[in-house]
Amino acid sequence: MSVKALLGSSLLSCTLALAVVISPVAAPREASAQIIVGSGSSLNHGRGISCPQGARLLRTRGFRGVRQIDCRGRYFTYRGVRRGVRYEIAIRQRDGRIVDVRRTNRR
Repeated sequence: MSVKALLGSSLLSCTLALAVVISPVAAPREASAQIIVGSGSSLNHGRGISCPQGARLLRTRGFRGVRQIDCRGRYFTYRGVRRGVRYEIAIRQRDGRIVDVRRTNRR
């Protein structure tokens, strides 16, 4: 190997090492999970649900103050608060799938 090639490769190695040392190292952030619940989310893996079970499933997805509004028919309707925002959520009874999520100003 020639002196030029040796000098070039060691210069490249030194440059890369210096770049790694000088580059800012980001402090690790605290891990956080975001659960996104939107229209189309299946809460019960495709199995049918009861009205109280739907409310319980919404609570486990981050909604607080979940109230049952209408549990007659094919769709169950609930109201709940998530991150300070009020929502009205409709869940299909036969498979536990969220079919509608609406922001509401009513409590």
